Amino acid sequence: MSNNLNNHPYHLVDYSPWPLTGAIGTMTLVTGLVKWFHNFNFNLILLGYFIIILTMFQWWRDISREGTFQGKHTILVSKGLRWGMILFIVSEFFFFISFFWAFFHSSLSPNVEIGISWPPMSIIPFNPFQIPLLNTIILITSGLTVTWAHHAIMNNNFNQTTQGLFFTIILGIYFSLLQAYEYFEAPFSISDSIYGSTFFMATGFHGIHVIIGTIFLSICLIRHLNFHFSSNHHFGFEAAAWYWHFVDVIWLFLYITIYWWGN
Repeated sequence: MSNNLNNHPYHLVDYSPWPLTGAIGTMTLVTGLVKWFHNFNFNLILLGYFIIILTMFQWWRDISREGTFQGKHTILVSKGLRWGMILFIVSEFFFFISFFWAFFHSSLSPNVEIGISWPPMSIIPFNPFQIPLLNTIILITSGLTVTWAHHAIMNNNFNQTTQGLFFTIILGIYFSLLQAYEYFEAPFSISDSIYGSTFFMATGFHGIHVIIGTIFLSICLIRHLNFHFSSNHHFGFEAAAWYWHFVDVIWLFLYITIYWWGN
C-alpha cells in the first residue's frame, strides 16, 4: 500500500477492489453469453455489462486521481507503465496471430469436407472493395487524426488536440456502425464452415478492440477537457494512441488476408 511519504522510485498501488469486480463482471458476461446462445435470455449478460461498465468508471477515476492530483506517476513510474503497455500490445498481437494461423491453415490446404476450395463452395464472401475498403479508409484516417492530436498535445495546442480526438472518436463509432451493418447483411454465419468461424472470430474480436479503443479515447477526451494532460505528462493519451495504432495495423492485415486474398 502506498502513502504520501514515498522514499522509493517505484510504484505501489493502493488496495483496490476493481480487479476483483472486473474479473467477476467478465465471468458474468461470458456466462451470460453462453446463456444467451442457448436460452436467448439477456438477464445475465446485461448484469455482466453493468458490472464491467461500473468497474471501468471507478478504475479510470482512481487512476486519474493518482496520476493527475496525487502526483504518483513520476518519470520512473511512467516508464514502467509504458513498458507495461508495450508488453500488453505484444500479447494482443499474439492473440490475433492465433486467428490468422487458423485462417491460413484452412485456406492454404482446404480439406474435402469444404469442397477442397477456398472460400468453401457454399460461401458467398464479401466484396472487398465495398464496405471493407471504406472501413479501411476510415481506420487509416483515424490513425492520422489521433497522430494529429498527439502532436498537438505535445505542442500545448489545446484546441487541435480536442479536434483530433473528437474526429478519431467519430471515425471509430462510424467504423463500428458499418461493421455492424456488414454483419447484419452477411450471407453466411459463424457456424457456416471454417470460413464463417475464422471470419467472424477475427473480425469480431477486432471490432471489440475498436469499441474498447473508442471508449479509451473518449476517456482521454474527457480528461483533456478537464486539463488533466500537459505537453510532458500525458501517458494516458499516449497509451490510447498506441492502442489505436495497433488496432489500425491489425485491420490492415485482416483486410489484405481475409477480405481480399481470402476471396
